[in-house]
Amino acid sequence: MTSLLNTTHKPYKLSTFKIKRMRKLFIISLSIFTINSAFSQETKKDTLKTEEILVVKPYSPKISDAFKVKSNPNIDTVATIEKEKVTYSIFSIPVASTFTPSKGKAKGLKRAPKERLFENYVSAGFGNFTSPLFEAYLHTGDPRYSDLGIFINHHSSEGGIKDLQLDDNFADTRIDAFYKYFDKYYNWQINAGVQRKLYNYYGTNVDFDEAILSSIDEKQIYKNIYVGGNIEFKESFFKGATAELMNFSDNYKSNEFRFKIAPKLEFPISTELINAEFLVDLVKGKFKQNYVTTDDIKYSFLNLGVSPNFEVLRDNLTINLGAKIYYSSDLDNKTNKFYAYPNVTASLKLIDDIFILVAGATGDLVQNTYQNYTLLNPYVSPTLNVELTDKQYKAFAGAKGKLASNIGYNFNVSHTNEQNKPLFRQNPANTDGTQNITQAYEAGNSFNVIYDNVKTLGFFGEITIDASKEFNFTGTVNYNNYTTENELEAWNLPEITATISAEFQKNKWFAGAKLFYGGTTKDYVTPFEQPAATGIIIKNDSYIDLNLNGGYIFSDRLTAFAKLNNALGEKYEPFVNYQVQPLQVLAGITYKFDL
Repeated sequence: MTSLLNTTHKPYKLSTFKIKRMRKLFIISLSIFTINSAFSQETKKDTLKTEEILVVKPYSPKISDAFKVKSNPNIDTVATIEKEKVTYSIFSIPVASTFTPSKGKAKGLKRAPKERLFENYVSAGFGNFTSPLFEAYLHTGDPRYSDLGIFINHHSSEGGIKDLQLDDNFADTRIDAFYKYFDKYYNWQINAGVQRKLYNYYGTNVDFDEAILSSIDEKQIYKNIYVGGNIEFKESFFKGATAELMNFSDNYKSNEFRFKIAPKLEFPISTELINAEFLVDLVKGKFKQNYVTTDDIKYSFLNLGVSPNFEVLRDNLTINLGAKIYYSSDLDNKTNKFYAYPNVTASLKLIDDIFILVAGATGDLVQNTYQNYTLLNPYVSPTLNVELTDKQYKAFAGAKGKLASNIGYNFNVSHTNEQNKPLFRQNPANTDGTQNITQAYEAGNSFNVIYDNVKTLGFFGEITIDASKEFNFTGTVNYNNYTTENELEAWNLPEITATISAEFQKNKWFAGAKLFYGGTTKDYVTPFEQPAATGIIIKNDSYIDLNLNGGYIFSDRLTAFAKLNNALGEKYEPFVNYQVQPLQVLAGITYKFDL
């Protein structure tokens, strides 16, 4: 029994030991298996191949993709929450500082000193041919409410053209005054003035005997007195009116009276405007003699006119549709007549301000007067037949614009038809130098006005250049081809005229030049005691007249100036036998001041 027990007991002890070893081996094996599994998985991850992911369309979320939150918060509006009172305070402790900021200096642009403008000036000068010049402008008032002023001008010359038998001195004196009143809703102005002009009938080629020459008084004096005014309304369909009353007379007791008033209305319709100008024009005149007999010549006309216009404005298009209608009455001959004319103009911007097309057709009834004739030709005789000119139409087309920002141009072609167009033609001489004449203008040294129906084909061109603030240039040319109905030529009308002008100013120096070209003109001269049909056509040669001016500005108040007229010394004749003065030099000063 004892041996059996011992035999069974030993195997039990061995098995426990093996079991512990087996546990240990199992744990180690399990750990190794786990580690191997992990490594094997890592190895599989590393063996993954790269794939390309192609994005067909980027994701663009839409509002419909979002889910609306349907739950609403519950807010207790009954409960009140008291705000907690908070008191703020600071604990200020002074801190010593040694930092002192530097003062900044203001920087400004250097500006040129502003030119002072004065309201009054006096100018005086003197030139060769004993030619004094005086001009003054004085005015005073409150620029907000009223203005009162006067303008005085005098220019004369003692003459001195060589080889003349008669005096060639002249004088022109004029005084104008005005008063202006300014109001919030309207402005008005009154004008008044007087003018006196002295001329001489010196243009004759008759060789006078000394006794007859001494008996001729060649002076002709024109006097003009006028009063007028205008009124302008700012916020009314009645825009205003102008009025003028004038009396013109001469040294031979000729007299002309004229009264003219022209009111204006304007009505806006949507974005367009309709305006109308009215006219009342009364002219009454008298010459104490005519050229052949001692019978006087009278004329008087009353013209009533209206000119309605409708203006259309679009982006690049401007059209004016209008007409001029007149009722004219010849009061001396007791005849009446209606006249109607077109007044249509249009402009179209094809390329902004670079190229603008212009076209139109206009006409007018021209009231000729003795005064207007003396402005065109001061050597007319006081024996004129004054009539109306029926300017039936002037059709034109052209273009204007800018070749560059500082270069402008304007040109057009036109065709004009005029009935009773006035032409100046020399009066026949009533002496050969040995016979006495009754009046000084009867020595073939005056001009009559005759009328003819004339058609004119014309061209006009202009160019302007503003090269800089100091220099600008302007050039113009006019060409007219006249076709007369009864007369042989369009007497004393040049075919070509042209002007070139330039101005320069820098610092205190200024200068200017103007070149005028006048083309050939023709006149009809009848010798003494010869029938009018035996007259001859005389040409007045073309000429160039260069005028120069310049000066120096000493201060805002004082300026010195000089003028050279007919600088080339041309001895040309604008009318037959009327030679102009050659080189004319004049210098003076201008002083500006405030009252």
